[in-house]
Amino acid sequence: MNRQKFLNTEIDNISMAETLCCIETAIKNNEQIHHVVVNAGKIVAMQNDLQLRKSVNDSDLINADGQAVVWASHFLNKPLKERVAGIDLMEKLVELAFHKRYKIFFLGAQEDIVKSVTKKYAEQYSNSIIAGYRNGYFSKKEESIIATQISESGADILFVAISSPTKENFLYDNKKHLKNVNFIMGVGGSFDVVAGKVTRAPLWMQKSGLEWFYRFIQEPKRMWKRYLFGNSKFIYLVLKEKLTK
Repeated sequence: MNRQKFLNTEIDNISMAETLCCIETAIKNNEQIHHVVVNAGKIVAMQNDLQLRKSVNDSDLINADGQAVVWASHFLNKPLKERVAGIDLMEKLVELAFHKRYKIFFLGAQEDIVKSVTKKYAEQYSNSIIAGYRNGYFSKKEESIIATQISESGADILFVAISSPTKENFLYDNKKHLKNVNFIMGVGGSFDVVAGKVTRAPLWMQKSGLEWFYRFIQEPKRMWKRYLFGNSKFIYLVLKEKLTK
């Protein structure tokens, strides 16, 4: 793959269609792909969090989730084809699982949320795609046990809806325990969207790179600091790299 490198981050320059093709090939060949997405906030965190940086950059497949990352790639003359949003990829993989008879394990979020997600997909597609589910509240000591249980569940795909950097580090640290699962992926807050707890931005805002602003409007008290400082730091990092290269 044509992997671009900037801001201490590695990103695969592939489209959504190419990403899906890679995943389907891995499942057919009984291989494992450790997938991760990056956005502006995660890239900022990776500058100082060396464990997160390693967990991300050592992944088999890295997509740009945020439109700001795609814009930055063009500005830095290392253009990426397109944004591959984690939630969009997850939705397409659920549909693919139905058509290809794959099984999915859902890990993360609160108990009522993850239950709602599995129920919705079972009703929309079939209960046959559900390998199992578990909430995202457990200790570090329990990780390997839970990963082994998931590996033995018959799942072809694992979605982990836990916040960063916990989900990235969980997948990196437990790849061997998850050896029987062909595709492992962190999906952040996607379960909240699927369950209807959080509303996703309109398509025009997604394409315009304003999805963060829509999220800010929904939860201003919780999100203002993250976006004010995070976005400002990302712009600073991009300009700094542009001027020093």
